[in-house]
Amino acid sequence: MAVNTLLVELGVEELPPSALDALSDAFADGIRRGLNDTGVDFGNIIAYASPRRLAVRVEALADKQPDREVEKRGPALAAAFKDGQPTKAAEGFARSCGVSVDQLIHLETDKGTWLGYREQQQGEASAALLPEIIKRSVAALPVPKNMRWGASRIEFSRPVHWLVVLYGDQVVATELLGLQAGRETRGHRFHAPAAINLAHADDYLAALEDAWVIADRDKRRERIREQVLAEAELMEAEAVIDEDLLKEVSGLVEWPVALTGSFDERFLEVPAECLVSSMKANQKYFHLLDGHGKLKPAFITISNIDSREPEQVIAGNEKVIRPRLADAAFFYETDRKHKLADRIDGLGNVVFQKQLGTLADKATRSAAIAAHIAQQNGSDESRARRAVSLAKCDLVTEMVLEFPELQGIMGRYYAEHDGEDPEVALALEEQYLPRFAGDAIPATATGQALALADRLDTLTGIFGIGQRPSGTRDPFALRRASIGVLNILIKGELDLDLRELLELAIAQHSNLPKTEGLVEEVLNYMLDRFRAWAQDEGISAEVYLAVRTRPVTKPLDFARRLRAVHTFSNREEAAALAAANKRVSNILAKQEHDGSTQVDAGLLSEDAEKALYSAVMDCQQQVAPLFDNVRYSDALDVLASLRTPVDAFFDQVMVMADDAAVRNNRLALLASLQALFLEVADIAEL
Repeated sequence: MAVNTLLVELGVEELPPSALDALSDAFADGIRRGLNDTGVDFGNIIAYASPRRLAVRVEALADKQPDREVEKRGPALAAAFKDGQPTKAAEGFARSCGVSVDQLIHLETDKGTWLGYREQQQGEASAALLPEIIKRSVAALPVPKNMRWGASRIEFSRPVHWLVVLYGDQVVATELLGLQAGRETRGHRFHAPAAINLAHADDYLAALEDAWVIADRDKRRERIREQVLAEAELMEAEAVIDEDLLKEVSGLVEWPVALTGSFDERFLEVPAECLVSSMKANQKYFHLLDGHGKLKPAFITISNIDSREPEQVIAGNEKVIRPRLADAAFFYETDRKHKLADRIDGLGNVVFQKQLGTLADKATRSAAIAAHIAQQNGSDESRARRAVSLAKCDLVTEMVLEFPELQGIMGRYYAEHDGEDPEVALALEEQYLPRFAGDAIPATATGQALALADRLDTLTGIFGIGQRPSGTRDPFALRRASIGVLNILIKGELDLDLRELLELAIAQHSNLPKTEGLVEEVLNYMLDRFRAWAQDEGISAEVYLAVRTRPVTKPLDFARRLRAVHTFSNREEAAALAAANKRVSNILAKQEHDGSTQVDAGLLSEDAEKALYSAVMDCQQQVAPLFDNVRYSDALDVLASLRTPVDAFFDQVMVMADDAAVRNNRLALLASLQALFLEVADIAEL
């Protein structure tokens, strides 16, 4: 069986850069699935993409399916012959197989003997299978929005202009999106617009690079990175390379050329975040920092052409960015003419959620929650209330209306300008922390109170109107809000009871349509998020389940238990004690034990049960102060010593003794053993 390289390329007008990677990966995955489904052997599959093309290269693709033996089963032998002669059932089966009855075989199974037929089926040529595989792959692409062009009824993300399907040096006859496959690709739109004939599928990357196209998206991305760093070095500056921006810019060019431009230093009077947002969001520029981490009046742009007059390209970019930065400066100056506090009344005109009222209503509810949290963590209640009242005021400023990603940041700047308490001003930015996994939490107590209050109000309100997240639908980002609350309470070492906080938050809502069982619903939802939190911490699902079975409602306590059980699970004794606890749990459940842990020492007769009783009593005394001081790891270290007496007990003692008193006493001993571990977690889940 021969192998060769397959190349599939779909040539299009410029694709949306934000969708490029997803389309490229989906195209390759679709072809991979198609080849797997047909059983054709292949090697590596590599996806290529640029603004004007989606391509897939399949290495070492077999030229046909492998031959395979096909077995068919017919009627049972008893029904296939009568008086030694084949029945109609046997003859019909033989005809369906294209043979005579005497060419059929007997198939022995555990359910008897059957007539059967085996034949060697020749594998189909890959060239015959590929057109359908490619069509299905393209049809399944996650195209953001289809369009039509010309008089055609064909739809795709952008107009398509060429199709290459090469197996080695041979064109695979394929019709797709109104195009017939050939061997002609296209180079760079401006540098090499003429058609390029590919002699072989292996020539693809080199031929395109000769035509000013880097089709390998990773290579193109790294070339941009290298060029940006090189330009920054010439400027004696540090280039800030945002990976999302790098990815987007890479999707805009086929032949990247980095150029450095500048802007008027007077714009540096505007907060750097405003300038950076304008450069990134509008112009896709990389910004530069000086040796002190301050924004430099310069930027790096990525051109899609290698111009003979790069200074003209730079001048054009400088001309475009100037009014953008002027707008940012105008918004900043305009916003500062009014104090942030003067915008509080305006929040009554901004709807948070139709059933939950305005941002002003949300601020009123959040203030009570934040004040309670401040009281609990020993911070200033008045600061917490002031921070809540100002928290959303920057949402109605010109700057944030233009650049929503600056919410919180601009609140801090404007609050500082107005002379607000520094901690209150910083809290306005910190309220959105943490924004993602691994992000920092608010550093100030006021910021923590504000961030918690805002999220708790949102969670209880949205659940209270019956809009619990389902599947992938989570429009209010409640999963992220929940994990944010957990992280703040844990990393901030705030020993607060989540149930109490939720009860307080729900009490601030005056007319929720759904309040019955709401506390438990939201509480369980949030505690279930500990599974994701634990995963981020490298803690297994089994450890999470061991703790989740216990009625723990303080996230800080929950996290301490998780870490303690995680450490314990790596001990040599853990597996045996987990199995023993599972056995104890099953015995107690089966016997419907009343939960009593009162053991009558006078009823203990076997040496092994006496030893276990003694060990349990000793452990109880040792771990009691450890539990009181939340030293779960130390307590589990003590309990690990129970492995030997537990193993001996189960080896030598009959729990279900005939004497009811002895039996119940032994069950109580097991219950007392289980109760020790349940002070931390149900390690039977391990």
